[in-house]
Amino acid sequence: MIHETIAATNAVVTLDIPLPDIFWGWFVTMNMWAKSIGTGLIFMLFLLLRKNSSEMNGLRTPVIIISFVMMNVFLLFTLADLHQPLRMWHIFFYPHWTSAITVGAWMALVFVGLEFVMIAVMLRKEKCLITKDANGFFDKTLFWVTLLAIPVTLYTAGIMAESTARELWQMPTEAVQMILAATLSGSAAIILIGGSKLSDESKNFFASILGLSALMAFTVYMSEYIFGAMKAEEVGAILAYVKGDGEYATMFWVGQWLAYIIPMVLIGLYRSNKNASLLSLAAILAIAGLWIVKHVWLVIPQLLPLS
Repeated sequence: MIHETIAATNAVVTLDIPLPDIFWGWFVTMNMWAKSIGTGLIFMLFLLLRKNSSEMNGLRTPVIIISFVMMNVFLLFTLADLHQPLRMWHIFFYPHWTSAITVGAWMALVFVGLEFVMIAVMLRKEKCLITKDANGFFDKTLFWVTLLAIPVTLYTAGIMAESTARELWQMPTEAVQMILAATLSGSAAIILIGGSKLSDESKNFFASILGLSALMAFTVYMSEYIFGAMKAEEVGAILAYVKGDGEYATMFWVGQWLAYIIPMVLIGLYRSNKNASLLSLAAILAIAGLWIVKHVWLVIPQLLPLS
């Protein structure tokens, strides 16, 4: 930023200087991808509890542990991406509640704190009298963690929408994509974790969520891809990077095929012949493809000069 004070009026003129390189890189992609899996698993575990609680017995501990690990990966890459990571404590001791980063940091802290308590209770349920009803405590706490998972997975969309001169990142479109990323990756992850522990009915249920999430997310991306230029010239210039001979065109379509198109086809085949291997492959491709999709959508607006 360059500041110039005009003596006659004491006005301050501010000039934005374009960044010479990509400011938010793969660290932020890891941030969003890991958060989607972490919160998505909580959504799916809650749905499983409401749909068929008898199948929860073998899944409570492994699912909550993997969610906890992914949330800590999210926090780790968030911290690593900061220019002054050692000043992170300022967010908690000198909070500015109008900042999406501050609000998100506090919500994520409470979220992982509750997950830690749930894990501790489940691991010690046979050794501590206080936790003899561990499953009941887990299920009651899961309700509140699920409620908290909604703003935790959405707040990144708020941060992106706050970015100036980034017309592609707009609310509520980004909020929709964040929720769909969570349901897509969460359903895919629980299919892989559950495996044979899930009944055919539950597998069909999560396969439907995975397929519908892929369809809806793909529809939103294609809507932006086809009609985005009508919204603003800047969006048209950004989308040029993923069209034709654009620098990220190949990567964009690889991500779309891996995350959305191929999983939808595989889920259709699974529902017709009940081959569990097809469903597992769809889940793996969706999780891997989501990283690519998120990375392309994060990078391409930053390639456009701001001046």
